[in-house]
Parts: sequence; structure tokens; C-alpha cells
Amino acid sequence: MSSPQQLVWFITGTTSKGLGGNLVSSALSRGDLVIATGRSQAKLDILFEKHGRSENLRVLQLDITSDPAVIKGVVNQAIGFWGRIDVAVNNAGNGELGIIEETDTSATRLQFETNFFGPLEITKAILPHMRSRKDGTIVFVGSRSSWTGETPGLAHYAASKAALHALADGLSAELAHLGIRVLLLAPGAFRTGIYSISTFHQENSLPDYDELRTSAIKRSSIDGKQPGDPTRAMEALVDVVRGEGVATGRKFPAIGTALLLGNDVEKDFYTKFDKMKATVMEWAHVVRGVWFPVDRN
Repeated sequence: MSSPQQLVWFITGTTSKGLGGNLVSSALSRGDLVIATGRSQAKLDILFEKHGRSENLRVLQLDITSDPAVIKGVVNQAIGFWGRIDVAVNNAGNGELGIIEETDTSATRLQFETNFFGPLEITKAILPHMRSRKDGTIVFVGSRSSWTGETPGLAHYAASKAALHALADGLSAELAHLGIRVLLLAPGAFRTGIYSISTFHQENSLPDYDELRTSAIKRSSIDGKQPGDPTRAMEALVDVVRGEGVATGRKFPAIGTALLLGNDVEKDFYTKFDKMKATVMEWAHVVRGVWFPVDRN
């Protein structure tokens, strides 16, 4: 992708006070064109008014868990505005929290429908248009939770984000020869309001988990106190996509990697890496002792 130029952004999950809404503002401030989507038409209308009914902004109602045919229809409508989509940002998501044994599996399935299958269907709907132009950038908003799944109450959310990370890695390798870039973000704790819309399931509370559950619920009540600034994060994202600002002179993140956003993410990444490395070293005799013996003949 040649940058800078006027880009067309397609962004999901723009009606909350989180990353999506800030990204809309950041992209518009660079003179880019934006198609903002969300489940609530009323909130989309407020977003449109917030930006002065800008000629560079279009809004489309979209539930990313809809039938693939519905998603394709919305994507085609979006492309009809300016003839293309240069950057697709899979930002929409939700949080289904709870102790694993206490949480009904239906909640986990819902988590994956929103955080994994939704972005997958959005991407598959947009890819034919990007392939025809041999150009485009697909962004996935992952999470540091893919490295902190051992945190009680977070497993459902962490599992869905870990799956999304693997999907992004695979796509980045499969699309590179077509001129399509994939950028995986791993944000830390940002003041996005996600905990205010996340459900901590307690329908099947078991006494054995009382202490864990209490500490997990307390940990998830930090809304409004997170250290991450969503405005600065989305300014950085636009810089990276456009190859300007903080990204000037830097290579686009390599295939199979993630762009970490936040001091906490960096810490969690190295903590996970160090624990894995220590375990591999401790058990090296087992790790290396399970192949067939080498035939020297």
C-alpha cells in the first residue's frame, strides 16, 4: 500500500466509548474516509452528528454475529460509497467472564461468535474486493489476555482472543503474496468501558470457587481507572497503517507478530515468554526424548 494517501476505513464496533469511536475520530482527522458500523442505529446517528455530519463519514448498522449473507450485503453497501475499502478494522467484541465450571457453555459459544467468528466473516466478506485490487490492510483487535488465560474468570474471553491471534497469524502468511497486510493489535487495559458491558456469570455458583470468584469480580471493577488512553492508541494505529508519525522509518510489523499497546502488555508478554522458556529448559530431557531413535545406517 502506498502511503500516505486518502484511505477508506471500514470499522466495526464504533458506537461504544472505546477504541472504535476514537479510531473514527483519528482517521477523519487525517482527511481519510470512514465507514463506521455498530449494532445500534441510534448510537450511529449520534456518532454521525458528533462529527458534524461529515461528508467523509458514513454509518451502517451491523451486528457482526449476523448471517454471513447479511454481512456480505453490508460490506457491499459500504464499498458502494467510495468504491473500495483500504483498511478493515475488526474492533467489535464483548466480554463473557466467569469461572469455567460455573459458566454455561452457551456463554462461551456467544463469546466466540462475537470475538472470533464475527471478525472471520467480516474479513471473508471484504477479502474478494481487496484481492481484486491486490491491496489493503486488515486489522484485528486482539488482547493481552491471550497470554494471561490463567487469570481466574478470564478464560472464555482469553480463549476467544487467542483464537483470533492464531487466525491473524495464518491470514498474514496467506495474504502476503497478494499485497494485503494483516495487523494484529494486542492492547492492554484501556479506558474503553468494556467491563461495564461485560457479564460475569454467577448463575451456577459453587462454594469451592467463592474466594476466586470474589477476587475476579473485584478485579473486573476497574472501569474508568485503566492506564491506557484509547485516543493515543488509535492515533498510533492510524500512524502505523499510514506509515507516518510514530511509524515513520519503521517496518510494518512482521508476519505472525502483534503490535503491543501498553506497558502492561509488554510485561505480560515477557512474563509468559520467561515462564515458557523456564519450563522448556527444565523438561528439556523429555522435550527431546520422544522422537524415534536416529537410524545411523
